[in-house]
Amino acid sequence: MRKLMAATVLAGATFAAPAMAQDVNPTFTGPRVEAILGYDHVGAGSDFDNDNGRDDQSIDGLLYGIGAGYDVNLGSAVVGIEGEWTDSTAKSNRYDPTDQFGFGRVSQGRDLYVGARAGILANPMTLIYVKGGYTNSKLNVLAGNTNETTDTSFKLDGWRIGAGVERAINTNTFAKLEYRYSNYTDGKLDFPNGATSERFDIDTDRHQVVASVGVRF
Repeated sequence: MRKLMAATVLAGATFAAPAMAQDVNPTFTGPRVEAILGYDHVGAGSDFDNDNGRDDQSIDGLLYGIGAGYDVNLGSAVVGIEGEWTDSTAKSNRYDPTDQFGFGRVSQGRDLYVGARAGILANPMTLIYVKGGYTNSKLNVLAGNTNETTDTSFKLDGWRIGAGVERAINTNTFAKLEYRYSNYTDGKLDFPNGATSERFDIDTDRHQVVASVGVRF
């Protein structure tokens, strides 16, 4: 009896394995949403320079946010559109007033991104892709040598490029690892009374390494 039960269990497992493999049938097609978490680095670009060598410092922090997109599987390739909202803990050192990188003491605020991506399927469950698009970021001006933000902020416009790997966990869930580089070339200053400065040229770089987990519908 024990031998018969063992043979039955083994046979069941043998048939179940292919069935489970068939259940994992990622299509990389359709709408998706995801949670984003990673490393954020913001600093002066290569065109920004000064004599004291300290205003070129940068700020670093934890990036977090949400994203959404829509993909179309073309066979061996995938194309799609996407957007995201993120925020960051990066801010200037309150004990070092020269930590400015061209904006004075600031903390990194929300960032809005919209763009497109295209990739190839390394295998049925793995997508390797590149991306690019428009990004609008906010830098909150800090009050004095405190961590308190004021009602004054910089609004920055720029572009973003990146590359990543997406791995299907199953048909409806996925995980991603991605590097992104953003360059902001245009800015304005928003004041507490609602007034806005004229737009001015800037050169601010942003590097991010992020991981995402999401659901595809």
